[in-house]
Amino acid sequence: MRGQYRILLGMAAGVGKTYRMLQEGRQTQAEGRDVVIGYLEPHDRPQTAALANGLETVPRLPSRHGGLELEEMDVDAVIARRPELALVDELAHTNAPSMRNEKRYQDIDEVLAAGIDVISTVNIQHLESLNDAVFELTGVRVRETFPDRILDEADEVVVVDLSPQALQERLRAGKVYPAERAEVALTNFFSLENLNALRELVLREVAEDVESRRRVDVLDPLIQLAVYERVLALVEPQPKSQRIVRRAWRSAQRLGSDLDVLWVRRPGKKPADDEAAQLAALRRLCSILGAHFLEVEGDDLVATVKRVAHERGSTYVLVGTPDERRRVEILRGSLLSRMVRELRGIDIRVVADRADRQEHPS
Repeated sequence: MRGQYRILLGMAAGVGKTYRMLQEGRQTQAEGRDVVIGYLEPHDRPQTAALANGLETVPRLPSRHGGLELEEMDVDAVIARRPELALVDELAHTNAPSMRNEKRYQDIDEVLAAGIDVISTVNIQHLESLNDAVFELTGVRVRETFPDRILDEADEVVVVDLSPQALQERLRAGKVYPAERAEVALTNFFSLENLNALRELVLREVAEDVESRRRVDVLDPLIQLAVYERVLALVEPQPKSQRIVRRAWRSAQRLGSDLDVLWVRRPGKKPADDEAAQLAALRRLCSILGAHFLEVEGDDLVATVKRVAHERGSTYVLVGTPDERRRVEILRGSLLSRMVRELRGIDIRVVADRADRQEHPS
């Protein structure tokens, strides 16, 4: 039987996720259950490190990479130890290249599959589908992400909340980063504006998660079938298409629907090297999110989209904001108009690039 999974979700570093994880571990141990620390990252915070005293820690697995000495969670050792509960910090962490799994959330999957309960921690900015939203809000592009399915599959997601003002006070007091780093952080990622926005993202994400679970529990299968939606996102081998995929995924999640991602390739046209790289990135993103990537050949974009939408049962079609070369053609010409005319009964949405709003203020 698969273990129970509890995720402690925060708006940013320093809100107390790791501290809360250790508190829950100690409480569980006091109740007579067998608890170990599978991986802990105390970040040189004395109070956090002190709370780990009395909890058994499974030794880490050493690894070398580029001359660096690294230590990762020893998944096999945790499973062999067979505790009732394992505490595993920072689920979005990227493992050293020599490890069996690329990401720590994959390590956790193995621990859960072995029947061991897990409590883990993560910040909202690491959620893959919010990568563009976080960048737009904070100006920081987060490189370590985890799939949305991890939150969906967790048995419980708990917000570890702290007001932005209180978190800033913790920074100033040196409880999160050393003093020299804290001042820089307060004027950048940890500004009051950014923290308010990140906190709103956390609360909204958990609220939507609760609502989606409620819908699954109470809706009759026949009713679900009657209102079933399916989203189709149109992409091109360009970096901006990743934004379209993430926005489409968020829309699909809110609708409780599947997502198809379609690239219409011109007949006989072979992607250039840079396009091939972008297509590979799109396929990887779709794999992470759980979307279906479709590559279909066609010399008539609208006719091809119409055929695919019919085959897939699409009810929504999302397209990106066209670049300058095609803006007039698509927005004022025949392409978008043809879509509206020919894709009858299907909602069509043009996904705006919020960067344009900053570059071209009204």
